[in-house]
Amino acid sequence: MKSAIISVGTELLMGQIVDTNAVYLSTELRSLGIDVNYRYTVGDNDARLREILDLALKDVDLIITIGGLGPTEDDMTKETVCDYFGEKLVMSKKVKTDLIRHAAAHSYTLTENVYKQAMVPENGTVFYNGAGMAPGIAVEKDGKTAVMLPGPPRELKTMFNDSVRDYLKKFSGGSIYYKVIKIFGRGESSVETDLLDLIDTQTDPTIATYAKEGECTVRVASKRATVEEAEAAVMPVVNEIVRREGDHVYSIDDEELMDVVGKKLEADRISISCCESCTGGMFAEYLTTVPGISDVFERGIVTYTYRAKEEELGVDHDTLQICTAVAPEVAQQMAEGLYKKTGSDVCISVTGIAGPSGAMPGKPVGLAYIGCAYKGETTVTKVLARNLSRQWNRRYFTLAMFDIVNRKLDGRKIPESY
Repeated sequence: MKSAIISVGTELLMGQIVDTNAVYLSTELRSLGIDVNYRYTVGDNDARLREILDLALKDVDLIITIGGLGPTEDDMTKETVCDYFGEKLVMSKKVKTDLIRHAAAHSYTLTENVYKQAMVPENGTVFYNGAGMAPGIAVEKDGKTAVMLPGPPRELKTMFNDSVRDYLKKFSGGSIYYKVIKIFGRGESSVETDLLDLIDTQTDPTIATYAKEGECTVRVASKRATVEEAEAAVMPVVNEIVRREGDHVYSIDDEELMDVVGKKLEADRISISCCESCTGGMFAEYLTTVPGISDVFERGIVTYTYRAKEEELGVDHDTLQICTAVAPEVAQQMAEGLYKKTGSDVCISVTGIAGPSGAMPGKPVGLAYIGCAYKGETTVTKVLARNLSRQWNRRYFTLAMFDIVNRKLDGRKIPESY
């Protein structure tokens, strides 16, 4: 089945919030075998929403709206869509009771406009809200269906998992199975060139490459009668891509690099510490997004100045004066000094030039050195980022640090440079 997602909210158009809901729904619908052909964003305006409904329903049979189900005057999605589908709104005693209970449980007084959320279509389907107040709704007419979901992400996801997913299964046109291969150290154009013969001859499974700040993602998907048939079609292609990309692949399960590393550290009880200069604590920040990492993450130190590198890590004063801070010798001494200080199993360091200024003869913006002490050996790796921006360079340096730790943990070869 063909579908469209319509995000409703002027704040979305103004860039005040990011529409993560639409991304979530696109993924979930795909897993149900429902094709998402369009995504629209429209402000809180009855006439414009009707225009989008006209436009979308010319080509799709299912629309899913996000937002506009609340109690305020500008929450008009339910009223507009139900009127468009010829559905009369009536008061739901159950929803009204739920609103009263929710208010009592959270110790606040209901205002009259809150009861607007208890108005539901007379012949529609109601999805009760397990994480908030406004229920979701589905209406159907002449082979067309509209599903209306609340805007707060927590409410939308809870509702989708509790009831909407089961409701939508009747629209599934088969089963989709996909794998997302994550690659670091290779650009999208290089990966695409490696896979060009597979991409040019694809029908099903399909292969798509995407770039993201120094990483490359390859999605392999198949739509078949059953999920087992789809998986059987996908996995040989995945295995071939992994064979071609080799050590650059760090996940086939759409994981982030820091999560892959964090899980390995936790599983084997390997402690880690980091000392950062140009990344300013970004490695530590990313690492601490991994649940349970406190069991193995011992320490993170930002040593930005020469003085900090000398006092905190014991980097030699003369080395800094002769080589400057951006040098392989400094990265090595930082990592080894961190090991002496913490005794952590893995000690990783970074020093470099994030930009936009700071370049020196022979040392351009985007240059960094990463030191890693592990099992009595210290390696130093040169990194030369593409210098797109300061933030891009810092993120690339950080991902390179994670890639080095990942390779160390696996016993794989560490590149001399990235």
